[in-house]
Amino acid sequence: MKKCALALCMTLSFSAQAGLRHYSAPVEASQWQVSEKSRLQCTLQHQLPGYGQAMFTSTASKQLNMEFELDMLRLPNNYGMAAVYSVPPTWMPGQQQKEIANMPIRKQYNGDLPEKAAWTMLSELEKGYWPTLYYQDWYSDFDRIAVGLNASNFSQPYVEFAQCVANLLPFAFDDIAYTVLSYQSNSVDLTKYSKKRLQMIGDYLKEDTDLELVLLDGYSDSYGGQWNNTQLSIRRAVEIKSFFSELGVDPTRIEVTGHGERRHAAANNNKMSRAKNRRVVIRMAKP
Repeated sequence: MKKCALALCMTLSFSAQAGLRHYSAPVEASQWQVSEKSRLQCTLQHQLPGYGQAMFTSTASKQLNMEFELDMLRLPNNYGMAAVYSVPPTWMPGQQQKEIANMPIRKQYNGDLPEKAAWTMLSELEKGYWPTLYYQDWYSDFDRIAVGLNASNFSQPYVEFAQCVANLLPFAFDDIAYTVLSYQSNSVDLTKYSKKRLQMIGDYLKEDTDLELVLLDGYSDSYGGQWNNTQLSIRRAVEIKSFFSELGVDPTRIEVTGHGERRHAAANNNKMSRAKNRRVVIRMAKP
């Protein structure tokens, strides 16, 4: 094959790159920061000048989780697919780029990737690679877009982020939003298991007291007299209300009802069944 003239080769090379618009932070200005840090959520954020920002987020849950979100200044105007690669920077000569995943592009939505791809991107950043997304511009048929995450200045914020993720609560709001607490006979003393459940709720409310409504329904078994049982069921629920109020929940959002020995959850003809009726049912709702 004949070699092309220098001017022609330069023209062809320029033409191949002319349709690629690249967005990434300059090495000297690359910024990573933990923008949200609590026992409920951790977010690692990276600014993309002229484009938006990239975010890695993990939330309190029974299972370790991670999500990547590409927050765009201009939302997609069409549907498509972005190819995600781990790209070696120029100071890693000889290294090959690696395909990570395909990210769906949805009209008027930010892009996002699930757990495995998100963790892979973090691992590649830790090694100094630049996760980069390539897709066809939805506003121009002539342009393709490349969005690169600069690994410069990543290490220290990532350590902080990893520590935050390790400290997340091992349960979510949905795991405690409906809870049944059980009690010892003829008392306001919780069973051992229910004390642990209440502590879980307390740990959550220390981080998030933004509840719209808390309903506390107290119940008793049928031993001890109807009036006494009604009062006992109210006392049980009131003590839970006080516990929540001390953690910062607005007491005006907490409703207490004592049902006494009505609405049994089980029969009252044996010890085990009666224990199921000595309870406070907690129902919580968020805005």
